[in-house]
Amino acid sequence: MAESLHIPQGSTREQIYETLFSQVKAVMAGENDPVANAANFVAALKEAFGFFWVGVYRVVGEDLVLGPFQGPMACTRIGRGKGVCGSAWLQGRTVLVPDVDQFPGHIACSSLSRSEIVVPIRNRKGEIIGVLDVDSVELNDFSEVDQKGLELWVTLLSVL
Repeated sequence: MAESLHIPQGSTREQIYETLFSQVKAVMAGENDPVANAANFVAALKEAFGFFWVGVYRVVGEDLVLGPFQGPMACTRIGRGKGVCGSAWLQGRTVLVPDVDQFPGHIACSSLSRSEIVVPIRNRKGEIIGVLDVDSVELNDFSEVDQKGLELWVTLLSVL
């Protein structure tokens, strides 16, 4: 069954993150397949905010492997410590990049991406099992509001 989101018009990003969290949580609660849930999760973020690219990379051995995403084709594998995604995994923290051209070792899966935020996804034991990667075509598009909102949202993906 397809679900639709109620996205409050004229709301701030902070309000959208807060309002949609419970909606996305409810959609995911009815499904136990982690791939299906990750697919709906990234679709909700893309629909709500119109980001250029939203996706999940899963930890598989020493690589991050592409999972469900919305946007143009993407890099399939990223090594630990490589690019923004691999750096967030290695450092175990959210990495917010206002200008990807200024990030040493940035992996350009698309030349249209200008800013990026990557949030580690942890399982219930606290181990990193993947990362959420969000790209924008705008410079400096992400802030602490996005970091706080996305760090809350990724708790829904703790069973990847």
